[in-house]
Amino acid sequence: MSRGYLLSAPALALFVALLIVPLGLTLVLSFNLFDYEVGVKSDSYTLANYASLLSDSYFYEIFWRTFWISALVTFLCVVIGVPEAYILSRMGTPWRSIFLILILTPLLISVVVRAFGWSLLLGADGLINQAIAALGGRPLKMLYTPFAVILALVHVMLPFMIIPVWTSLQKLDPAAEQAAQSLGASQAKVMRMVVLPQIMPGVLSGTLIVFGLAASSFAIPGLLGGRRLKMVATVVYDQYLSELNWPMGATIAVALLLANLLIMLSWNRLVEGRYKKALGE
Repeated sequence: MSRGYLLSAPALALFVALLIVPLGLTLVLSFNLFDYEVGVKSDSYTLANYASLLSDSYFYEIFWRTFWISALVTFLCVVIGVPEAYILSRMGTPWRSIFLILILTPLLISVVVRAFGWSLLLGADGLINQAIAALGGRPLKMLYTPFAVILALVHVMLPFMIIPVWTSLQKLDPAAEQAAQSLGASQAKVMRMVVLPQIMPGVLSGTLIVFGLAASSFAIPGLLGGRRLKMVATVVYDQYLSELNWPMGATIAVALLLANLLIMLSWNRLVEGRYKKALGE
């Protein structure tokens, strides 16, 4: 037993140093007093930052926008990613490897680069509006809108949905589907009654990853949402670097973390309960 603890000590120390300590310092900072004349007062503590956060409708609007965009991005990733993972799992060699590489390749490109790519496509003089104008239509305002942010986030987050679902599908025996079809079940019923319950752990993992990453995303909302379409991460950035109000920025960051944990744990409990019920446990 002691040898096991010793072997895990380096990983535990790294976890504490890189995650627990920064989160703890951020939590402490959120209670510090801030004065625009002298800056952060590290020896003074207050609940005023949390009171300001909870009493200002501006922050409620920012959090609501962040979570509905994240939920919609997660839903779209499920709708697109699950069928794509299913098709990928049924492909033979070498096509499976080729398409898997194509799915993973965007992860090798910086999110900032991809965001600039979308801005070139969606801008007022972008390729899409140039094509619309060439066809005689009126240019559309797509950049700095929720549409642009959602579209880019789906593009960025989709691999994080496909891979967990594809991994779950690798454990599914195709003979189970063939047996259901031989008994007269339609393809839709096979997907609903046989395939979907078996891949729910992968879908659950994918939704948790996508929602968490989308809710805390900064580059995409910052570059494609502009100054008006703010999300929580961009507000934290403004508080730290524009307002220099580090305690308020830390307060918003802590609130985002707690809200994310609450939503994700509730979703995990709900989906796991239905998954166990579907399996008859």
